[in-house]
Amino acid sequence: MKRFSCILLSLLLGLLVSADPDYKELLNLQPLNPASLLASFNFWSNASLQSYEQQHFKYIPRSLGQILQHAKTRELHLRFTTGRWDDESWGARPWGGTKEGGTGVELWAWVEADSDAGSFARWVTLNNALSGLFCASLNFIDSTRTTRPRMTFDPASSVTDASSESLFLLHGTLPREVVCTENLTPFLKLLPCKGKAGIASLLDGHKLFDASWQSMAIDVRLVCPEDRSECSIEMEQTVDMVLDVDRSKRPRDNPIPRPIPSENLQCDQSKPYAGNEACYPSDANLGQSWTVAEIFGRPIQGSCLAGDPHSQLRDSVCINIPHEREVNAYGDVVETKNAAGTSRCFAIPASKPFEIVLSHIGPQTFNDVSQPSLHASRSFTGHGQERGGVQTLLTNPSTTSSIEFVYFETLPWFMKPYLHTLSARLATSSTTSPDIIQETFYRPALDRRRGTQLELLVSVPADSTVILTYDFDKAILRYTEYPPDANRGFDVAPAVIRLLPPFGNESSNSQAPVYIRTSSLLLPLPTPDFSMPYNVIILTSTVMALAFGMIFNLLVRRFVGADEVEGWNLAALKAKARGRVTVLLDKLLGKGKEKKIQ
Repeated sequence: MKRFSCILLSLLLGLLVSADPDYKELLNLQPLNPASLLASFNFWSNASLQSYEQQHFKYIPRSLGQILQHAKTRELHLRFTTGRWDDESWGARPWGGTKEGGTGVELWAWVEADSDAGSFARWVTLNNALSGLFCASLNFIDSTRTTRPRMTFDPASSVTDASSESLFLLHGTLPREVVCTENLTPFLKLLPCKGKAGIASLLDGHKLFDASWQSMAIDVRLVCPEDRSECSIEMEQTVDMVLDVDRSKRPRDNPIPRPIPSENLQCDQSKPYAGNEACYPSDANLGQSWTVAEIFGRPIQGSCLAGDPHSQLRDSVCINIPHEREVNAYGDVVETKNAAGTSRCFAIPASKPFEIVLSHIGPQTFNDVSQPSLHASRSFTGHGQERGGVQTLLTNPSTTSSIEFVYFETLPWFMKPYLHTLSARLATSSTTSPDIIQETFYRPALDRRRGTQLELLVSVPADSTVILTYDFDKAILRYTEYPPDANRGFDVAPAVIRLLPPFGNESSNSQAPVYIRTSSLLLPLPTPDFSMPYNVIILTSTVMALAFGMIFNLLVRRFVGADEVEGWNLAALKAKARGRVTVLLDKLLGKGKEKKIQ
């Protein structure tokens, strides 16, 4: 009886605790001038550490939780990214770049182990399991694509000093990986409603992968209070995409763009040649009207947790539009406007579709996007198939303060840089400045065993541009190590830049990390003529077939005289052969005589 009362009491306490939100969704819409829309989907799940260790999974999916437990992974960060973020037009990256990865697939995790070899073994186990879960090529992250950053990443989990000694950080990239619907479907299956309701119902593969830039992120970490009394496991799934409003509004059954009739054109009257017969369209400079159904192809299909009385408090849609711009929401919704007058949020109704209609007003109603604290671009230099160079331009737009950051590069083993050629100089100077690179960590590559790791602590003065360069040699691979499209080249992972506070902005009080990733590079290597191995294989196969056939016939076939064969009449065979030869000669001689008579 006492045991039953204890169980009943624990169930009641569990019901009281479940009143706290363990799952919430948020969709943030940010119009970007002139005709783009940033849509950020955020899904947050929480579970107590005790229930997680006992494998009592509610909002944290069992499929992912068991993989992390088996691989002894304390913290996980997985990214799927395609496209290039245009910071000149779109401003700073969403979430400060923390939810963004390099082109392709990027993964880093803190693994608990006793040694480096043990951590790498569990890292391989984690990659193989995640590869099957997300239908990606994560199993190709081997030792040549794995690095151990020192200054770039810090753990987001709450770990003690004792446990941090047994934690190992491993980082891997696959810049060649193509992100597609096969990766989106497992991502949606990790959600409680599997993308059938809530804001996840807007995540359609046709819209997501038609975006100019998109990123999918999964973060799992351990969070503990200061007294470490009640630790919890947090899983955060994020989808960010930049949509072209004009292209997204095209109907799926008629995707070909049609010219706008002349009577519907909106002309820019500031142009001197604007008139009845000449018009400079100004649609790209005006805030366009759109609805959620036009952009994503469907409205939001109600709340994800419709049966939960707290679901309306957790599911919300926010749009960063000034209050003077008209925004209409249809359905039983509750609108909340912030005090700054720059955004408003809507609570999603429990079981009814939710729709937002944005009116058409000029560009003065757009919120100014925040500008990035650093501009970075990376490219190859040099020519030829033997050697080359890498040049990175780092621009500090601040006119008052310098900026410090960690510059991290992962290079393949067949790209051999020379550290003594590493130089950093100002764009206005032709000599190297020793104050720019303050600290260097370099881990050289080993052929076919590991890649090159380069981490730099760089400081860029105010209102200046730093040019970072170094030279490298290209290795010649074995012909079996080339991919089928060898002439395309080899992808080099983007560089990761971690800005250190105060991020070059005196008014910024946030101490959250800010990350920037450059675009990936395409490295051409000396490529052999693959037709020659084919010719050698064909010739060798032909010679082997002829030699084998001759030897096989000599060893197996039995040679006997014609008169020794039973049942053969040798005289009749000779007479038959003599008769056929005579007929053939008569025909030939007869044709010759006819030609002479003619």
